[in-house]
Amino acid sequence: MYKKKFFLILVFFFIISSGWSQKGFSILESAKNSINFKGNPANATDRKSLAFSDKGAWFAFGFLDVSNVQAGFSGPFLMTEQNGVWLSSSFVSLQLKDEKGQDIIDWKSSLVAQNSYNSHLEQQFKNEKLEVKQQLVFLSGHTALQRTSITNKSAKPITLFPSYNASLFLDDLQLSNEKNTLKIVSTKSIAVGYIQFLKSNPEIEITKQGYKAQTEKLVLKPNETKEIVVSQSFIFPQYSWKIENETIQKTVFTTLLNNTQKEKEKQLAQLIAKKKNIYKDHSYSDLIAKLVLTLQNNTRIPAEGLKHGGLFPSYNYEWFHGFWAWDSWKHAVAVANYDAELAKNQMRALFDYQDPNGFIPDCIYRNNLLEENNYRNTKAPLAAWAIWKIYEKTKDVNFIKEFYPKLTLYHDWWYKERDYDQDGLCEFGSTDGTVIAAKWESGMDNAVRFDDSKILKNGEKAYSLDQESVDLNSFLFAEKNYLSKMATVLKLTEEAKKWKDESDALKLKIQKQFWDPETGWFYDTTIDGKTLIKAMGCEGYCPIWAEVATAEQAKSAKNNMVDPASLNTFVPLPTLAANHPKFKPDNGYWRGPIWLDQSYFGINGLEKYGYTKEANELAYKLMHNAEGVMDKGTSIRENYQPVNGKGLEAYNFSWSASHYLMLLLEDK
Repeated sequence: MYKKKFFLILVFFFIISSGWSQKGFSILESAKNSINFKGNPANATDRKSLAFSDKGAWFAFGFLDVSNVQAGFSGPFLMTEQNGVWLSSSFVSLQLKDEKGQDIIDWKSSLVAQNSYNSHLEQQFKNEKLEVKQQLVFLSGHTALQRTSITNKSAKPITLFPSYNASLFLDDLQLSNEKNTLKIVSTKSIAVGYIQFLKSNPEIEITKQGYKAQTEKLVLKPNETKEIVVSQSFIFPQYSWKIENETIQKTVFTTLLNNTQKEKEKQLAQLIAKKKNIYKDHSYSDLIAKLVLTLQNNTRIPAEGLKHGGLFPSYNYEWFHGFWAWDSWKHAVAVANYDAELAKNQMRALFDYQDPNGFIPDCIYRNNLLEENNYRNTKAPLAAWAIWKIYEKTKDVNFIKEFYPKLTLYHDWWYKERDYDQDGLCEFGSTDGTVIAAKWESGMDNAVRFDDSKILKNGEKAYSLDQESVDLNSFLFAEKNYLSKMATVLKLTEEAKKWKDESDALKLKIQKQFWDPETGWFYDTTIDGKTLIKAMGCEGYCPIWAEVATAEQAKSAKNNMVDPASLNTFVPLPTLAANHPKFKPDNGYWRGPIWLDQSYFGINGLEKYGYTKEANELAYKLMHNAEGVMDKGTSIRENYQPVNGKGLEAYNFSWSASHYLMLLLEDK
């Protein structure tokens, strides 16, 4: 008896001390509504509102705001169609009528709450007669289930007649009723939609605008609750609809929701346990949940040309519905902290398109009739970094074995195709001989350092800019070190030594050629290495991150990084020093605004050289001064204005979320 009582006291203490909610999902509860999914899609291409997805699905949902609220979620937003379009304002929206055909509840006046979680969406309505609760959770990358629970709060039985009536935004769809399933076929996509009113025998009518569906009447006794569950599936033909439908039919909604909540709670708990000591406050735990949700919304399962799963930079921006090379490397490093298989597949997705000579295309897409894969350039070589970080988390030797020859081929490609004077220092370039594609290859399209750049021909489909870049060669130095570590894991002793010898030689070249002792910064140089291209930019953070700088060089660079007049702006570590005449903080793209990957390279580099205090101070400003990062509801942005912190460019941006996550977590 005493033992049992003691155990109960312990359990009670644990619940109280951990702040668990009634259902036991304290982290999810604390982090709810971290991104605002409310809005009213007015047409197919209306991108003013954001949408929630999970399990890598190619479709997403949100909340209709109070002015147009219905008993249904906004959407779906279909990424199976074009570059993302809304199918409808709310395609599965419930209407409840009484025996006289009158609405028994006014959704606008009876709305109680709309809450989003990393696990699901939920909204509640209530009037004097009824309490209605709707929840939407993803079953898979093909299907979401929407449950409506209706409770009679009156003292008398109530008879309800549930129905659905939706209009389409798109005119390229054909709807049909097949065995009580609403089937959706598109002329612009090979994915097929299936809407099912589960455990029901609905009367479905196809209309000019969309469809109408009437399900069986419900008779509710006082305090009785009944449920309606609708499945929404959008599935590509490479997957089996038969198998998916079998799973749908045997799924119990409560079990699915509970399992999803447990999965997300565990995922976040494990990440929170990895937080650096300085981020123990619960607000940083909520931020972690927001960052992971940002990445979750951008995650896609394989479809058509994307042969492995991965992450979009941003599903919300029309032209970001694909996978980019250096984005992918960065996503993989962050995602490896909570989903190693997704991280691995993000790497495989780009290497699926590796050329025999080692080249990796800049970006790849699901459907090349919409967007052609970009073979005009590659991106900065960070792949070996990503592979090694995944290995550190998984200790999967077979993964190293799978990628080592591919990485070696890619690394060697740079020296064959992008070293104009064969001096062991590479240049960014292009395959088509254009300057613009060569700038794209750097990732820093309009950076000041490229203002006067010209193109040089190295060979067939091989061109270089007429300057040697410090960031590129720092990345190549880091790659040699990672490749040496991989060779050691694979017991390739001679190759490990070769890579280390090469890195030692390259280190001396970088320290000598790209460093300016007068200003204490690393710069690009002309192709002959004799003239520095003096624009103090974010490329100078990379030698610190790659640990290629001497201790003295790192100290001088640190002094610039903490100087409010140049790089320690309100949101710190801009892409161009604030005291440069071409500094353009508002919409300057790579001429001033903060890009989180570059700020991360700078801060992480300072940590590596022992400047922990300075790194922490910069990281604090990066989180707290960038608009909305620490706030509930505000989306993570593509980049930020360095002087006032305003969010810029795309919403729900993956690599920003990735690097914030990296900054928060111990790198173990």
